[in-house]
Amino acid sequence: MRIGQGYDIHKLVENRKLIMGGVEIPFEKGLLGHSDADVLIHAVIDSILGAMNMGDIGEHFPDNDIKYKGINSINLLKKTGEILLKEEYKIVNIDTTIICEKPKLSLYKEKMAENIANALNISKKDVSIKAKTKEKQDSTGLGLSIEAYAVCLIQ
Repeated sequence: MRIGQGYDIHKLVENRKLIMGGVEIPFEKGLLGHSDADVLIHAVIDSILGAMNMGDIGEHFPDNDIKYKGINSINLLKKTGEILLKEEYKIVNIDTTIICEKPKLSLYKEKMAENIANALNISKKDVSIKAKTKEKQDSTGLGLSIEAYAVCLIQ
């Protein structure tokens, strides 16, 4: 058994879609990034890579590589799942936490878990999505950014 943790943060800006866990969420702002800036998927990818001791998302999918410009992060997660399979590991479970003041995410968490599970060919019951606020503290609490944490157990 091996465990890995992942973290990501992206700034909220106008004129971008808000995509988390592969779900487009109606909101007046979106996350800024080279790809679709899916903060949740990026944290999950880092947790999987960390569990395998294989670096981080930037090493596998660099933000200065044009082929990843605007890419759907679910596709990056699928590629990470292929690495996992090649290394002969299996995911036991993934536990995540998204931190943002707005929007409320309760209506989207189930679909996020389903998208992650489908991308990695695991059961949805093995993917946990939680949402918290920062009680108006720091940039995330002030609504300027969104953060995500993930932990992945593999065997």
